[in-house]
Amino acid sequence: MRILITSDIFPPDVGGPATYVPRIASELVKLGHQVTVVTYTVAPQSDDRDQYPFRVVRVSAAPPQWRRLPRTLQTVWKCAREADVIYANGLVTETALINTILRRPVVAKVVGDLAWERCRDKGWISDDIDSFQTGRYPWKVELMRWRRNWSYQRMDSIIVPSEYLKRMLTEHWGLPEKRVQVIYNSFEGTAAAERYSSQDREVTRAEIGLAARYLLITVCRLTGWKGVDGLIRALPELGSEVGLVIVGDGPLYGELTALAAQLGVSDRVRFLGTVPRERVASLLRACDLLVLNSAYEGLPHVVLEAASAGLPVIATDAGGTGEVVRDLANAQLIPVGKPALLVEAIHTWIARLPVSPASIPERFSLHNMVEATEAVLIQTAGGARL
Repeated sequence: MRILITSDIFPPDVGGPATYVPRIASELVKLGHQVTVVTYTVAPQSDDRDQYPFRVVRVSAAPPQWRRLPRTLQTVWKCAREADVIYANGLVTETALINTILRRPVVAKVVGDLAWERCRDKGWISDDIDSFQTGRYPWKVELMRWRRNWSYQRMDSIIVPSEYLKRMLTEHWGLPEKRVQVIYNSFEGTAAAERYSSQDREVTRAEIGLAARYLLITVCRLTGWKGVDGLIRALPELGSEVGLVIVGDGPLYGELTALAAQLGVSDRVRFLGTVPRERVASLLRACDLLVLNSAYEGLPHVVLEAASAGLPVIATDAGGTGEVVRDLANAQLIPVGKPALLVEAIHTWIARLPVSPASIPERFSLHNMVEATEAVLIQTAGGARL
């Protein structure tokens, strides 16, 4: 079967799709399928022929911005004509536009609500993701929601990584329940992580450069709904023995560094920016406790990685997080927006250190993810609209 995968981001970018797309594409090739990936690049050129067992077609994302759409439409059109099925992990509106003419079977993966994220980033709304689904807003916001619904309603099948997202799509996006399939993302440790030693841990802690005895770590994009400001505000109450490592970048970087300075905790916070996946694994093993203070998560993969590395996990009960945490030893859910409970939970888990690595439930295995995804692609390519 000839499969076209579209994605907004791809290595060397980092992030969920940049990890997921190469993995699922490589596994589908192993099963005998021909795979092409269409994605963006900001580099003048990129040669992926020796890096992946599938074809990568990159669309220039270089300025000016208004040229990107026609370039993307042209590339998706050309590649989609040769495909038996399209698997949209991004470029969903572009794929929907092209497919109004080509009529290829399309499966889309939804890991969040981009309409909500973009409206929050632009400062048009302040509501949480659940309120956004039913609220009434100015025309610019309503247009973003209409485009979202229009695009996904033209997909033949939808894959989501959590039951939470399935409920959102079926209750608020106008999608029939039978068309939306829950397939959990997989977790696999890296070879480098398996070789990680206590000496490696000390080297990494020295590179982090914090003198604190206990290191909290959070891995996320620096946006308002990730709650990193709440973690920084908790540091004065946690005491001088506790430091915070922040992995990720985003629009609130400047505000968060200023907040740390204002609270007098800059010497206990380290902003590391965006780092490669292998580096994230080593940073997790060098720290003592993963904390996610988000107001929303689709299904946070980093929770699985932290648990397998032997870190206790404290996470807010937001979005699909509970579906990951519920079966993990050494993990705790706390309500969103309860700073006193956050501080209490951190104190509690620090007192219990060290803990043993947690086993990862079977539903997050690579085999399950690949088998279920292939089944949806084959069924959709055969003309079945789920």
